[in-house]
Amino acid sequence: MYNSDTPSQAELPSSNQLIKSTILAIIAAIVLLFTVVLPAEYGIDPTGVGKLLRLTEMGQVKQQLAEEAAADAAGLLTTDIDNVTEKAVNATIADTTVTSGQWRDEIPFTLTPGEGIEIKMKMSEGDKANYSWAVTGGEVNFDTHGDALGKAISYEKGRGVASDEGVLEAAFTGNHGWFWRNRGDSDVQVVLRTRGDYSTIKTM
Repeated sequence: MYNSDTPSQAELPSSNQLIKSTILAIIAAIVLLFTVVLPAEYGIDPTGVGKLLRLTEMGQVKQQLAEEAAADAAGLLTTDIDNVTEKAVNATIADTTVTSGQWRDEIPFTLTPGEGIEIKMKMSEGDKANYSWAVTGGEVNFDTHGDALGKAISYEKGRGVASDEGVLEAAFTGNHGWFWRNRGDSDVQVVLRTRGDYSTIKTM
């Protein structure tokens, strides 16, 4: 049924022969490692054979290319991190513009007894403006409010107030600001300071 002949015991390699073959294979692998693989892949030539076979130069080129690729990758990563950081910083600056930094506009004015004045900023819905105003020589009544075509809102009112500060957020697109009136018996000086998200600010 079977055409192949089973080898006899004498034809099979002995244990000693197997051990010798294994040792020779290991030695050959080690020789190849030091004379071919290390020089050709890593530019390491402990025996000098790689240099004779011009394998060391090839390995050194490979290592240089690998180092350059790693450096490029690190540079790109650093650039990406810098870009992300810059965007985050810019976003933080944009969010805190209304609460820190230099004033954009400073408007001083005087109110005689009984006189009133209205100053407003042109803002879009959701815009924020930081403000601070202070009275010298007395106190005033005020109304912080906004208006647009068919819309009106009062944010805050006060009587006999010498100063106020905060962030005005526009409830809708339109004009938003303050009305002051001097109910005292003498002139008062008021200074309004503002910065933030508004296109114009003017006396109405």
